[in-house]
Amino acid sequence: MRSLRRDLLVYVLGSVVAAFLLGGAATYYMARAEVDEVMDYHLRQFALSLRDQRFGQPITPPAGVPEEALDIVIQIWDPRGLKLYLSNPHSQLPSTAQLGYSDTRTDEGRWRMFTVAMRDRVVQVAQPMRVRSRVAASAAIRTLLPLFLMLPLLGGMIWYMVGRGLRPLDRLARGVAARRPDALSPLAAGGVPAEARPLVDALNDLLGRLERALATQRAFVADAAHELRTPLTALQLQLQLTERAADDAERAEALGELKRGLQRAIHLVGQLLTLARQEPDSDVRPSREPLDLAELAALALTDHSALARAKDIDLGAGRRDPAAHVVGDAAALRTMIGCLLDNAIRYTPAGGRVDLTVRIDSDRVVLEIADSGPGIPPTERERVFDRFYRRAGQSQTGSGLGLAIVKAIAEGHQALVELGVAEAGGLLVRIAFPPAVPA
Repeated sequence: MRSLRRDLLVYVLGSVVAAFLLGGAATYYMARAEVDEVMDYHLRQFALSLRDQRFGQPITPPAGVPEEALDIVIQIWDPRGLKLYLSNPHSQLPSTAQLGYSDTRTDEGRWRMFTVAMRDRVVQVAQPMRVRSRVAASAAIRTLLPLFLMLPLLGGMIWYMVGRGLRPLDRLARGVAARRPDALSPLAAGGVPAEARPLVDALNDLLGRLERALATQRAFVADAAHELRTPLTALQLQLQLTERAADDAERAEALGELKRGLQRAIHLVGQLLTLARQEPDSDVRPSREPLDLAELAALALTDHSALARAKDIDLGAGRRDPAAHVVGDAAALRTMIGCLLDNAIRYTPAGGRVDLTVRIDSDRVVLEIADSGPGIPPTERERVFDRFYRRAGQSQTGSGLGLAIVKAIAEGHQALVELGVAEAGGLLVRIAFPPAVPA
């Protein structure tokens, strides 16, 4: 498992080591420049110190191996170019000299030389550059060695300080782990570092949404159980009446009531499932595709034409704009239009009318369904969207889920639902959708 403390230790200690290495390189080059300057000065002083020495005859290379500790080579010529002296005859230096400081390369490496012309001789003092590199590296190592020896101590201090800084997160984690599954109160933000505050705020927001979702779910389950109890109890009573029927006519009537009660229960369960699928946390992911809202409205009118004829209601379509396209789930939108038409037909008296209109209003696609029924008073227009809410004094049977389903589907399509008064005096339902963006 990845450790934040270990990662911070690696990053910080790695940065420190990289800084030490860069500092070591800079120290080496600075020391090398100082060594070059000092040794150049020594070469010059050493060459000048030989001006009073006597060198008579041309040299004869001595026998034997030269002293390895001698890293300075001296050459002396007379004015005619005859070599008078060579301190290390085994060194491979050029036989010509360039006055002043100069660099040359031989099979033994690079050399730094200083040559000076005097009255009766030319003196050259040479030194291998590897000696200077060794001295500069030694100086850099001596400078950085104490720092590198302190790295373990520095690593331990970083480990401890990072752990100390992460203690509030450890306390927060232990507090979350010790909570009961039903404890959804916000986490305490006191003592939490500023860097961890967004995480705590996000967790508190998540806990708040979970609490609201669970409360809604508990209320939904309780209301559903309450609403299902009535039709199931009625079905049980109708079944008992069917069993106690004295003749075929009574039994047929009881079976008819049982069939209608069963249809009402199936309709209620279907509405509950439809509403559950529209919940934001539902596992069902509705499709999203460009749709012709006018075409969906025409299909819904066809589905409800028989119900409207049975009640002698004039079910018609007003304006249907062919350019009214939206993005959404065709099945859900058809269910929404069906719920609106079903409510309008159910509550409109016989001989009334229900009109459906699809049009474009400014930058919105608007669906309107108007009826000539009793309408809804302004004081109750917000309550009717609550689940299982039914107005007092209604003679029509229903579950109180129709408009709740309409609102849930509309919100899932970023649409706005408004209730008003139709021209015929009944209810006007207006749903405004965002238009489909053309491909």
